[in-house]
Amino acid sequence: MDYIIAFFLGIIQGLTEFLPVSSSGHLEIVKGIFKTDYEAKESLVMTVVLHFATALSTLFIFKNDILKILKGVFTKKINEEKIFALKIIISMIPAVIIGLFFEEIIEQFFNGQLILVGFMLILTGFLLFLADKAKQTLNEISYLNSLIIGIAQAIAILPGISRSGATIATSVILGIDKSSSAKFSFLMVVPLIFGKVLKDLLTDDILSESIAVGPLIIGFIGAFLTGLFACKWMIKLVKASQLKYFSFYCFFIALITILWKTI
Repeated sequence: MDYIIAFFLGIIQGLTEFLPVSSSGHLEIVKGIFKTDYEAKESLVMTVVLHFATALSTLFIFKNDILKILKGVFTKKINEEKIFALKIIISMIPAVIIGLFFEEIIEQFFNGQLILVGFMLILTGFLLFLADKAKQTLNEISYLNSLIIGIAQAIAILPGISRSGATIATSVILGIDKSSSAKFSFLMVVPLIFGKVLKDLLTDDILSESIAVGPLIIGFIGAFLTGLFACKWMIKLVKASQLKYFSFYCFFIALITILWKTI
């Protein structure tokens, strides 16, 4: 893949990871526009690298919260941080199951399936629209809520379904306030991304592939730097703005994508 395209993909990932508009869907659309000839495996590797970069951005932005959680986890007493960490672990279970047992099937969705991306963006739009109409309450994230949000995250593995959109929308529909929903949504994915990268490295899943390293590095830099800027901005935007505007955007991009591939 060309270095310029890789860097552009990184910028797209950095921006769309923190907005509820599907970073994976946008990456697939951009690849289709530039007519990249990636194989499914190579495309998935680039996607993993870019998500890893934005995960590092998330760590940097939430470093104080994460340090507080880690400090609380390694104390003997049951505290709020331990409970929060347990909820994060519960939320990870559905995605871990999908990743371990259905990885080969998932890879095939990252191979230019733009019609699928379009319809999944429509689904994302409906989720955001429903969340916008949901009655706002100040419910805390329960253990059951964590599992339900985790299921939403697992489904969002499909390109076109926004991970942050699905998890934030699900949280809001469950009555959790937007601030807590956004924080939980951005933190719950970090362990999964690092786990995925570690798994690939230990099994030589990435290193054994003849994939050019240069574009991966350029894409990583683009996603990380853009993510640093976008994370704080996007969190504020999600809290302050109405989700329906993001749903309208998803509907628009979905329509353009479907028409482009069918006409």
